[in-house]
Amino acid sequence: MLSGEFLDPVSITLPRGEAPSFALVFENLEESAATAVIIKDAGDDPDVTHGARIQAKVTSNPSVEGIRFLAGSGVGTVTKPGLPIPVGEPAINPVPRKMMVAELQKLADAHGVSLALDVEISIENGEELAQKTMNPRLGIVGGLSVLGTTGIVRPFSCAAWIASIHRGVDVARATGLTHVAAATGATSEDVLRAYYPDLTEQAYIDMGDFAGGLLKYLRAHPVPKLTISGGIAKLTKLAQGAMDLHSARSSVDFAALADVLQQAGASAELQQETREASLVSYVAQRAAAENLHIGELIAQGAKRAALKILRGAPVSVEIMVTDRQGQILAHVPADEPAELEPR
Repeated sequence: MLSGEFLDPVSITLPRGEAPSFALVFENLEESAATAVIIKDAGDDPDVTHGARIQAKVTSNPSVEGIRFLAGSGVGTVTKPGLPIPVGEPAINPVPRKMMVAELQKLADAHGVSLALDVEISIENGEELAQKTMNPRLGIVGGLSVLGTTGIVRPFSCAAWIASIHRGVDVARATGLTHVAAATGATSEDVLRAYYPDLTEQAYIDMGDFAGGLLKYLRAHPVPKLTISGGIAKLTKLAQGAMDLHSARSSVDFAALADVLQQAGASAELQQETREASLVSYVAQRAAAENLHIGELIAQGAKRAALKILRGAPVSVEIMVTDRQGQILAHVPADEPAELEPR
């Protein structure tokens, strides 16, 4: 707009000082506006926007002081409190906004003009892609969020997932919810939704494998009631003290599980089979043959472990253990005290 020319490739400065360059795939110059598009390359990260067209349109607007951000096609709008952006604003997080302001201010200073601009960000097919994210649950409607704190994507980022869990709790608290529900996967979440049909979308926390990340955050930012639903193997790991339930980062201690079964009256044969087992589901089947409800033992253990992590925070905990068919194997309500550790 100021020079009549587009830089291609164009370089920007990231928060930590890196200066990557991006090739333009589309450019358009109007009398008081300029538009540029790049293709997002997410590398090895499983990002739903990999290959998407990301567009920025900058328009002169003498009626604004500084920069006003607008949600173009495919970018969501915040509708619930608790996120770092106020309700009604485009879902463009503070660090990306700061980066854009810095680039535009640098150009304005170089040309001796003041900033009075609308900046509209659009993402091709963003509204459709947003259905694959947690945005609807967080009250971000109409599209995707523009996120980031460093400008660098780290593939399969555990920190990013845990940050999303934290934002989910923030939204729940800000909207006055007294009950949140967290699941280890899609099947166990379906169980929650069937059991609690009246819970709002914002009440569901996509915990995945990060039980510790959720529980430690709730310790400092409590919600009165937490329901955790999960498969028998993952909740066995939680019961045994694991905070990350991913198969690559924790495993079931079958010897410890055999000890629990011993205290519950299991036969010597079942105890030995358990020590040599590799699947909790197999142990559960064998235990059922001896009329031992292993799901109940695991649910009680998971509740004790969760309460231990919460360290007395005002959060009551409910546990549901599910199978792969979506059946509830065991249910320990929030108002039922966890039994003492078997001796």
